[in-house]
Amino acid sequence: MRCYFAVIFSLIIALNINAQQDPQYNLYQFNQMIINPAYAGAKEGLSIAGSVRNQFTGIDGAPKTTCLSIHNPILNKNLGIGLTLINDAMGPRNLYGVYGNIAYILKITKSWKLSFGFNGGYNRYQFDFNKLTFKTAETNALFYQNQNYNALDLNAGIYLRSKGFFAGFSSSHLQNNTLYDYKIPFDTTSGKTGTFDFTYRLRTHFTFNVGKSFKINDNLIFAPTFLIRSVNETMCTDVNLNVLLFNKLWLGAMYKSASGPGFLMQYYVTNNLKIAYCFDTGLNYAAKLGASHEVMIGFDLNNKSKTKMLNPRFL
Repeated sequence: MRCYFAVIFSLIIALNINAQQDPQYNLYQFNQMIINPAYAGAKEGLSIAGSVRNQFTGIDGAPKTTCLSIHNPILNKNLGIGLTLINDAMGPRNLYGVYGNIAYILKITKSWKLSFGFNGGYNRYQFDFNKLTFKTAETNALFYQNQNYNALDLNAGIYLRSKGFFAGFSSSHLQNNTLYDYKIPFDTTSGKTGTFDFTYRLRTHFTFNVGKSFKINDNLIFAPTFLIRSVNETMCTDVNLNVLLFNKLWLGAMYKSASGPGFLMQYYVTNNLKIAYCFDTGLNYAAKLGASHEVMIGFDLNNKSKTKMLNPRFL
């Protein structure tokens, strides 16, 4: 299993990165704060959500992400503030992040609001290269010691919403920080000496998502959502088809272009307490990595809206 991870890690992290570095979430539509800082205050009351995601459970060193977010509108609901805590572990890399969030909420009309959000955070990256398995014995001292790096991070976004529609666009890692850049010498089969670039640079990620709610009857609401992620000219999409039954239970089928199908659910235990779960699995070669599981629990305090179920921002 460690051999599998060494290949995966070298492809998506150790080289000049073309894949996504940010933690991946499937339940983001139930807590959009984790993908867009402009979402802060959108629930018009204090909102707290915590989630745990185990990805690719079939291999050692697979990604494991824990996240806690809190946000609330203030100043007559013209401003949203929030806090996000993240721990994202993947093989030899372990990330601890804390972000403060602020969003200005512009009331365009009685029904439409446009938010501009920004958050800044501190990230601590820990690398334990001893967890890597090499095809041949590695003598470079770099791979026999832990490496710690600190980075300030800036993210921004916009969020448009009405009673039955939302659309958001956000970008992360605006500074493109380089955590390390090593030139490691090696000998080729012909006896010549070359260098290998061992680099970890934070790439700017762009995310766009949109959703619309359709009331079929009093006990059935259909709410499809669509998301696009892009980083370094690499793009993937998520399509979700969600239904709300009896104002209590959300059920959804999803398809991720980067992996494959999955399903999700969210249940309102009370008007303020909700729990959610998501399962997805890859197709073809990706299926060998194992399924992914994600669990979330959320509290929407001070929520007195009787029509919240109709609004996609309350997914």
